[in-house]
Amino acid sequence: MDPRLRDELIAYLAQFVTPNKVQKIRQVLENRTYYVTLVLEDIYQPQNASATIRTAECLGVQTLHVIENRNEFRVSPKVTQGAAKWITLFRYNEPGADNTGACVQALRSQGYQIIATSPNVERSYSLDTLPLERPMAFLFGNEEEGLSPRAMELADGYLRLPMYGFTQSYNISVSVAITLSHVIEALHRSDLPWRLTEEEKAELTLEWYRRIVRRHELLEQKYLEERQARQQR
Repeated sequence: MDPRLRDELIAYLAQFVTPNKVQKIRQVLENRTYYVTLVLEDIYQPQNASATIRTAECLGVQTLHVIENRNEFRVSPKVTQGAAKWITLFRYNEPGADNTGACVQALRSQGYQIIATSPNVERSYSLDTLPLERPMAFLFGNEEEGLSPRAMELADGYLRLPMYGFTQSYNISVSVAITLSHVIEALHRSDLPWRLTEEEKAELTLEWYRRIVRRHELLEQKYLEERQARQQR
């Protein structure tokens, strides 16, 4: 979309958003990031899927990539508490396709390093040794088997979370929370370019206004018709 038209639509739709919500969106955008993203492969428990969305949104992660080779990704609105409204979800679920490969290829083409989380790889990063200098995509597998061999094969590196008890792994939603909270805090303390650009903030502002303004399509159509009429005078 032409940036000038986008900015006009933002200003127009802002009339139908409460001042408090407008201010809140501006505040949230200051801590939003594309620098970190999540990849969930074949998650099948709605509670876990929903908890990861809620955690990601709370910590400012904007995008979530869902691979559905075998299991459909389902969410529970009671668990997400509205968080799904504010994130951007990408789904990879073409029947018979290498959806894991397609997801990783798409992320790598955007400059992400692919970090697979696993308790079973000897040569792994710890949370304190993760290389933060490049954008990171963290891969998490399903509740019983973890990541697929294909995901492990495609990873650029591996992350092992600290565990000192008898149990071999965390619940996936806990793993996501531990990883993201550590990484996001480290980015906030750094000078790395993890924040959104002004263009990205504007694009998200329009996207979010559209999600919260009822019948925004009709309102935008009316605005565009009036705009065209003004230009023809």
